Parts: sequence; C-alpha cells; structure tokens
Amino acid sequence: MNRGKAILSDPLVLAAISILVLLGLGEFLSPGFAQGSQIVRLLVVSAILGIVAAGQSLVVIGGREGIDLSVGALISLGAVLAGNVMSGSDGAILPAILVAGGVTFVVGLVSGLGVTLLRIPPLVMTLGMTGVVQGGLIVLSRGIPSGNAAPALMGFVNQPLLFGLPGILVVWAVIGVAMWFLLRRTALGYAIYAMGSNERAAVLTGLPTRAIRTLLYGLSGLFAGLTGVCVIGYTGNSFISVGDQYVLPSIIAVVIGGISLAGGSGNYFGVILGAIALTLLQSVLTTLQFEFWGRQLIFGAVLLVLMLLYGRTRQLRV
Repeated sequence: MNRGKAILSDPLVLAAISILVLLGLGEFLSPGFAQGSQIVRLLVVSAILGIVAAGQSLVVIGGREGIDLSVGALISLGAVLAGNVMSGSDGAILPAILVAGGVTFVVGLVSGLGVTLLRIPPLVMTLGMTGVVQGGLIVLSRGIPSGNAAPALMGFVNQPLLFGLPGILVVWAVIGVAMWFLLRRTALGYAIYAMGSNERAAVLTGLPTRAIRTLLYGLSGLFAGLTGVCVIGYTGNSFISVGDQYVLPSIIAVVIGGISLAGGSGNYFGVILGAIALTLLQSVLTTLQFEFWGRQLIFGAVLLVLMLLYGRTRQLRV
C-alpha cells in the first residue's frame, strides 16, 4: 500500500495519468479527439510550449526562487524579429533564427546580471524586463503586425517530415536529449543541481554560481526566442503580444513535471509530460467552449493546487 501511494504521488506518474484521462475525456466530448492526426496537432502545440519551458526549467532548477516572467515578451520579440528578417523568404530562415536567438539570449543575460550582480529578486527583474521588451516592441513595430514566416518554415512546423511527424517534433526530441545530457552528464548540469539545492555549499566548493545563474537566464531567453520562431512558423505571422499566453503555462508545465519551485530537483522529461498534459487540458477546455478568461482562471487554480501538493517541496537548506 505504501509503495502504491509513493507511485501515485510521483509527479511523473500523475502527469502520465492526467494525459490518459484528458485524452479519454476529450474523445468522450468530441469523437475523433484522440485520433492520430489530432494527436499530432496537439503534440505540435505541446512542442512550442515545451521549448520555452525548457529554459524556464533551467532557471527554476537553479534555485533562489528563480522564475522567468519575461519569456512571454521574449517569445514576442523573437517572433517579430524572425518575421521581419524572413519576410517570407526561405533563404532568410537561418539568419532569422540567429537574430532572434542571439538577441533574446543577450536580453536573458541582462536579466541574469540584474539578478546576480544587482541582487534584484528574479520576479521583479524579469517582470521589469517584460515591460522594457514590450515597450521596445511597440517602438519597433509601431503597434502594427509585421513580418511573415517563410513557407519552408511553416512546412517544417506543420507538415510531416520524418515518420509522418512534423519537423518541430523532431527538434523537440533533440532538445529533450540535449537537456538530459546537459543536466545528467555534464559538470554544468551537476553544478546547476548543486546550486539549486544549496547555493551556499556550492559557493564554498568553488562553483561560479553567479556566472552559472546568469547563463541560465541567458539560456531561458534563447529558448524563448527560438519558441518565437516556432510560433511564427506555426501561425504564419506575428504580433507584439503573441507570447503573452505562454508565461503562466510555461511555469505550470515545469511544476506538473515535478520540478520543485525551490530548485535543485526534477528533470526535463517530466516537463515534456507536463507540456502535453497542459495542452490537452487547454484543448478540452476549448472543446467545452470556455472563454479565454475562464481558461486562465483554471490554469491559475491548477498551479496553486500543484504548488500545494508538491511544487513547493524543498529539502533542508543550510
């Protein structure tokens, strides 16, 4: 009985069960919801969320109450930059990716420097950066949607590429392997967990915690910028608030995946399951014709419940 309770209290098990339950509920409410082509479409949406959640998970695992609230604005920035660089040209896809990823990586580094050098709380720093980026986007685009995705990028995101799966799912799988390797097979990964578990002890062992934390925010910005490229590839065009809808879900996906908001624990595989479960929940709510505000209300309630269950679990900090 105790073993059964332990299994059912495992966030990964709960996430997997949630996926199965939501698939069944969706099929009951709308026959065809769980058919192959529909599942692939849901996985594409999950991949977009999962990519930005990869950067969010690194910041959270790194500890010190790290949450990056600027990811929504950086997704919008990445989408606008990529769209304007591409302007519908297939030959400009690589430059667009480099520009979007490079700029958002630098913005993330600035947030990291504010957190580490100026000792600004992460929530305050990233929220302030959100305002700066959104203001810059208004100046850049003059509030008018601009830029278009290249046809090849749209095909890569939406059309089958390998084994009947769109290219974005292949990219997501590669990111998943890269995240596993980074966190479980590199000195940097061990340092991230050590820093998140007990930063004071990490400093005493000689780890450059400030540099590592700054890099984590830079990587979060990079993943957000790449998500912006994926978003414009999915939709075909961009606008200055396209990324706002990903801020809260990126945090919820991390918590569903079993990463403690106290830092120092968890893995990206759980975040993948969390992104899929959250996308399914959103799709079910859409099927039930919930308005946007209703979905946001439920997302917020889900986050609070998850935090009460295990999201705030922390080991002893010295």
